[in-house]
Formats: sequence, C-alpha cells, structure tokens
Amino acid sequence: MRYAGSRGIGFLAAVLLTAFLSLSGTSSQAQPLVVLDDKTPVADLQASSLVWVDADAGATIEQMAAGDFRRFMNPARTDVHYTLGPDAALWQHFRFKRSANSTQDWLLEFPFPMLDLVTVFQQDRAGRWTSQAAGDTVAVSSWPEPGRYAQFHLALDDGMAHDVYVRIAHVTPAHFPVNAISGQSRSHYLQFDYMVIGLVFGTLLLLIVAGAGQSWVYRDWAYGWYAIYATIMALVVATTSGMAGHLLWSNFAAWNNALQGVLGLLGGSAALLVVRQLCGIAGRHRWFDHAVFAVGLAGPVLAVAYLGLGRQWGVHLIGAYLLVAVVLGLAAAYTTWRRHDVVGAWVLAAFTPLAMSTALAAARLFGWVSTSWLSQYAFMLSLAIEVPLLLVALNIRSRERHGVEAREQAMASQDALTGLLARHLFEDRLRQVVARAKRQREPAAVVYIELVNYAYVKRNYGIAVAEQSLLRSVIKLRRILRDVDTVGRVDEARFGLIMEGVTSREVVTAMAARLIAAGLMPLKGLKPEVILQFHIAGVLLSEKVMEGPELSKALEAMLAGMAARTRRPIRFLEPELTRPMPLAVDSGFDEAEGHSQPAPLPVVAHSKR
Repeated sequence: MRYAGSRGIGFLAAVLLTAFLSLSGTSSQAQPLVVLDDKTPVADLQASSLVWVDADAGATIEQMAAGDFRRFMNPARTDVHYTLGPDAALWQHFRFKRSANSTQDWLLEFPFPMLDLVTVFQQDRAGRWTSQAAGDTVAVSSWPEPGRYAQFHLALDDGMAHDVYVRIAHVTPAHFPVNAISGQSRSHYLQFDYMVIGLVFGTLLLLIVAGAGQSWVYRDWAYGWYAIYATIMALVVATTSGMAGHLLWSNFAAWNNALQGVLGLLGGSAALLVVRQLCGIAGRHRWFDHAVFAVGLAGPVLAVAYLGLGRQWGVHLIGAYLLVAVVLGLAAAYTTWRRHDVVGAWVLAAFTPLAMSTALAAARLFGWVSTSWLSQYAFMLSLAIEVPLLLVALNIRSRERHGVEAREQAMASQDALTGLLARHLFEDRLRQVVARAKRQREPAAVVYIELVNYAYVKRNYGIAVAEQSLLRSVIKLRRILRDVDTVGRVDEARFGLIMEGVTSREVVTAMAARLIAAGLMPLKGLKPEVILQFHIAGVLLSEKVMEGPELSKALEAMLAGMAARTRRPIRFLEPELTRPMPLAVDSGFDEAEGHSQPAPLPVVAHSKR
C-alpha cells in the first residue's frame, strides 16, 4: 500500500507539472488582441504580434492559418533586428478589433521606405484569404496605397476580432517598424512628412539654380560642379525618402530598387570630392590628397559594380564606402581648419552633421540601429544644413582664387613694387600717342624721370630703404600729376611720364621743379634721413616727333649724360631745325631725255625756332 501510494503521488505530480508547463507555453504564445481606439490614433505594434522566421520561405498562408507552424511562433519584442537573407521570410500574426466608439478607418503601415517586400493577408466576408503586396521590388503604382512606404487598409467593419498575417522578405539586416494608424492621423502625418521633404527639396533646388547661375555669369566651373553635387544630393534624398519611387518612377520597380544604392555611392563620392576641392590639401598633404581623390573616384566605379552584386553584398559595400568617405571628409576639413583657414571651419561645420547622419544611415544598413523618425529624417535635415554652408565656403574660396588671378593679371600689367604701368605697356601707350601726334597733330609731352641717388641709397642703406625711396618717389609724383597722365616704371630707378594736351615747356618745367623740390624735403621722422634727387628729361611732340623706341632711347641717353650734381637737372630734346618746302618743286622728269632726274634735297636752315 505504501508503495502504491507513493506511485500515485508521483503520477499526480507529473500530471500537474505537465499541465503547468503546457499552460505556461500556451500563455507565452497567446495571441494578443489589439483594440484600435480613436483616442490612440497611432499604435506601435512591434510587440503586439507573434513572429516566426521561415528559413526556406516555403510556408503558405493556408498553412499559417491552419496552425501548422503556430508552435514555432513566439511573442514579438521591440527593436529586434532580423537577418533574413535572400532565402528566409518573417511571418507576423496580428489580431485586431476596432473599438465600439471608433469612427476612423485604420491602416497597417510599415514606415521603412527601403523595405524589399511585405505581403499582408486578410480574410474577406466569405472567409477567403486575400493578399496585398508592397515594397521596393513591387512597382509603387501597383501598391494598394501608393506612397513613400507600404500601407494597407484593415478590414474591421463588423467590430469583431480579425486575424492578419504579414509576410516580410528583406535581404539585408534590418529592424521592421509597424504601426496601426487612423485615417485622419495618417493624412496629418503625410502632410507633415511632405512639408519637411518639400523644405529640403526647395532649399536644394534653390541652391542648384544659384550654383548654375553663378557658374554661367562668372564662367567659374567650381559653381557648376557644386550645382551637380547639389543635384545628386537632391536625388539621394528623393530615393531614400521614397518620394522618387512614389512620384517619379512609380512604374519601374527594378530601377527604384537599384537606384537607391547607386545614388548612395555617388552621393558619398560627390561629397568627398567637393570637400577635397574646397579644403585644398594637395599642396600640403599630397599623399592624403591622393588617397581622398582615389576614394572619391572609386564611388562611380563601385556604383557600377553594385548593379552586378547581390543586394546582400551590395548593401555592405555601400555602408563600408560611406563610412570611409565620412572619415576622410572629416579629416580633410579638420586638417584645413587646423591651419587657420576659414574655409576649413565652414566645411567642418557643414560636413559634421552630414557625417553623423551618414554614419547613422550606414549603421541602419548594417542592422546596428533601429529604424526611427530620426534615422529617416536626419540625413535630409543634415543636407539642409550642409549644402548652404558649402556654398558659403565655395564663395570664400572663389573670392580668394579670383583675388589671386587678379593679382596675377596685375603683375603682368603693373609693376609689383610701385603699382605703375609695366615697361611694355608704357611703351605701347607711347607708340599710340606718337602715332596720334603724327596723324592728327595732337600735342603731348613725354618725360623720363630718374632717381639719381638710388644706387647710393641701395649701396649704403640696403635694398629695403632703396625700395622705400622708390615708393616715396611714386607718392610725390602722384601728388603733382593730373589724373589723365600716364606713368610707368621703365627701369629700376627710372619712370616714364606721358602728359597729353601739353603744348609748352613751361608746364613740364613747373611739374619737374615741384618734384625736385619735394624730393629734397625728407620725410619727418624718417630714419635714416634720405633725400630724393631727380633728373628729368623731356620732349614736346609738337617740337620733335620720333618713333616710340627711338624717343625712349634719346631720353635715356640724355639722362645718362647728366652729371650727378648737374645744375641743370631739367632738360629737353632739341627741336627739329627745318624750313618749309617750296611751293613749286621740280618733278625731276626730263621729257627730252625720257627719264627721271633726282629731285634736289631740301635746304636745312640753321636758325632756332
């Protein structure tokens, strides 16, 4: 009896334990009922379903509804990342019921624009299972609710509990958000989403037009490349947000699915090349510049390679490339900022938000972070900051480049030290004045001025004081000349002057006397106290007309012939001494002989004019 009693107690304990475990297992897999009420217009359903990963994606809706695989399903958890790959599928089972006081239509939405394929199964009034599909592998025009991401109407008209099965196929690791949303709230959020996207697009389009316009007006290709970069970024925003698939190419599923990765690679490449161009690291870190340039050029090559790779490997390629581009771009901007270049500060301020949002997007591609509003809109918002700031940096760099080009052109036309006309331009102007004097009898005076003690100052006080003496000479000369007079530096310590409209020597003599007097007055407080000694040689074109080069040589020879301490520092070339030609001149043709005779030479008078 004792033995039988112990056996009965053991059997009863085993039955109770089995029942407990059975009840525990059943309760852990109990299907939760989601009651949809208008007071909660948006319900997060991540933890409101049973889930099961079909390893070979072979299960059908009939098998799922019959409960063949119910024992494999487990309660869903929040923020779970699934790695399905190309052969597996994720099944979700929901039970919905609309509350009695609810008047809204309800939708099941998957706010993940890059979702490959999602199929929703619901029962019609006859009890038959119907399916609707959406995702990047399906043309958006054939979705039940065309939009940026997949949405499905829930058939909850009778107020009863309804089973809804969802089958998700996605190649890359991802987290799949799912919500139940009322029709009114869906309209509100849809307007808000498109308002944000519209603001970003409006900004980008404005900057594209501004860059293209400035490139056309200023003939500067840097602004053209900027416009191309902004266009690529606008297309990246359009594809990643799902707006391009909805509005631009809604009938081309394959193109919509492939273009997201292609534009992602092109966008990273364009951003890196723009940062390299603005930072100008080639002259200081050549090896680093070569590395940045090589990675930037690799973007289009990888974009072509992405089309031939499987999506599973292609997404990893995109993520790795974007992370490398982010690191190199930040390093280039930081290096430029460290050398106290203001452009580096602007580029760093622009690229940092973009780098953070790109890193977040790459982490989402790898399945490291969950899909959220921030991860979807951070990239667009960072572009709204980055692209205008890059235009500011481009404007600063463009002004610097144009300033250098202007100085380079000025060096070709002006003397670098004094700012006067270069010798070749002065001689061109002199030839023009001489030609007008010959052709139209326009009066003018040509004057050469030499700083006589320049060699002495340079030898005794150094090149710095000698150059300072030249600058003082130019300042004094500018003060006594008219604005219309042409001044050039024709030698190391010699200046050329063209005074148009001058008909008498008195004007030139008065100018020369004032210049000599000003040179003899040293600058107050100047150490060493250096005076300026000038010799001046001039000619009136109304008295003597010569070719430009000959005129210059004659004036230079006159200056060279002056003694250093001459009492006549102002001299003029002597006028031409001729008398008028007779009115009747023998033609020199002998009719009798039938040949010409040479005409007599004019008689030269020896009296001064």
